[in-house]
Amino acid sequence: MAERGYLRPTPQNQPRFEVGDRVEVLCDHDNDQGERVRDWLEGVVVQADYKMVAVQFNRPVYLTHGWLIPDQVLWLPQTSEQIRPLRRRRRRRG
Repeated sequence: MAERGYLRPTPQNQPRFEVGDRVEVLCDHDNDQGERVRDWLEGVVVQADYKMVAVQFNRPVYLTHGWLIPDQVLWLPQTSEQIRPLRRRRRRRG
């Protein structure tokens, strides 16, 4: 049976993020002082397909409604404005 064109991914539908990528996500989380803030938080992509990406964090994250996410894995669309590749911060030598 011949493969249908709609089953194959097209180049413009290539995922932006893949498993293992380090990313930053704009989300509600606890900062170092234990206060809940909405800011960029570093995480690792643990699952990805052409539409969605799952990012796991090392600290508690919350849904917008204030609910704690128990497994610390947040799902976002691949095309979301709230996820970006990790920006390395340079440390000053002193």
